Amino acid sequence: MRGITKREVSKVSKVCSWLCVAGMLFLTACGNSGAQEGTQADIGAQSSVEAQASAETGQRAETQAASAETQETDAAVPTQVRVGSLKGPTTMGIVQLMKKAEEGGTVDTYEFTMATAADEISAKLVAGDLDIALVPANLASVLYNKTQGQVQVIDINTLGVLYCVTTDGSIHSVEDLAGKTVITTGQGTTPEYALRTLLERSGVTDCTLEFKSEATEVAALLKDGTAQIGVLPQPFVTAALLQNDTLQTAFSLSEEWDRLDSASHLVTGVTVVRTAFLQERADAVERFVEEHASSAEQANADVDGTAQLVASYGIIEKAPVAAKAIPNCNLVCITGDEMKTALSGYLETLYAQNPQAVGGALPDEAFYVLWQ
Repeated sequence: MRGITKREVSKVSKVCSWLCVAGMLFLTACGNSGAQEGTQADIGAQSSVEAQASAETGQRAETQAASAETQETDAAVPTQVRVGSLKGPTTMGIVQLMKKAEEGGTVDTYEFTMATAADEISAKLVAGDLDIALVPANLASVLYNKTQGQVQVIDINTLGVLYCVTTDGSIHSVEDLAGKTVITTGQGTTPEYALRTLLERSGVTDCTLEFKSEATEVAALLKDGTAQIGVLPQPFVTAALLQNDTLQTAFSLSEEWDRLDSASHLVTGVTVVRTAFLQERADAVERFVEEHASSAEQANADVDGTAQLVASYGIIEKAPVAAKAIPNCNLVCITGDEMKTALSGYLETLYAQNPQAVGGALPDEAFYVLWQ
C-alpha cells in the first residue's frame, strides 16, 4: 500500500480548513436568521397586545357612550302640566300631590286650577287651557262625544260621595222621596243623573228636584229651614251636619245604587286628559297617574295631615270638618281594566235612563286609556 505524500496531506488540510470555515459561516447564518425570526416574533406579539388593548379601550369607550346615551334617554324630561279640579273630594284626593309639587318634589311642574262648577273646568279643558281635569264621571263621556274623541279617561278618582241629608226623620231610602222636594247641585252631571236613575228604579215619579249652583247654597237653605231634604257631596255633608244639629244623613246614594243595581257601581268622579297632550307627553301623563295614586293613598292613610292641607288650600274652611269627611269621600285612583269595567257599567246605566246624560252615545274603546 502506497503512503500519503506531503502534498496530498496539504490538500486534505486545505479542504478541512474550508469545510470548517463553511460550517462556521452556516452556523452564523442560522443564528442570525433565528435571532431575526425571534425579533420579528417579539414585535408581532407586542403588536398583537397593543391591538388588543386598543380594541378593549375602544370597546370601553363605546360601552360608556352607549350607557351615557341610555341614561340621557331614560332621564325624565320635566313638563308643565295644567290640572283642573272641582272644589271638593276630587281636589282632596290630589292635595298631597299639590303640596309635593309646591315643594319641588315632583319631576314635572304643576299648575292647579280649582273651580266650584264643572262647566268651568270643562270649558278650560276643551279650549286647551288645561291638560288634565278631574270631572264628574258622565261629563267625561259628554266631552268625549262633544270633542270627537279629543278627551280620554285615565282613572277614577272618587266613588260614592253623594248623600241625602234631611231634617225629616221619616226618610231612609229613595222610595221615601215620593211626593217630596229635593234640592241639590250638579244639574246635567253626576248628582242629577244618579238621583234620577235611583228615582226611576224605585218607581218614584212625583219627586221634585231643584238645582242650586253650589253645595254651600244647599247647606245654607237646609240650615235656615227653607228646605228639608238635600243631596250633597262630601265634605259638604259633614259641614252641613256640624252646622245644623237637626240635620241627619238619610242614606248614601252609592248604597242605594248597589241595592237597586248590583251589576254596576256609582262612579262620582274621573280624571281625563286632552288626547293631544297624551300623544305629546304620555310619560308626563303616566307620572301624573302614579302621583295621583300615591296622593290618594296618603290622603286616606294620613287623615289629619290631609285635613290640614285641605284647609290650607281652601278646599274646605276647617280642618276638623275635613278630617271627619275624608273617610266618607271614597278617594281612589282606579286604573286599567278595573276602571273600564266600573265606569262603562255606570255609563251604560245612565245611557239607558237618558242618552243625553252621556252625550248621546256610549264612548267606544278609545275612550279608556289602559296603561300597560
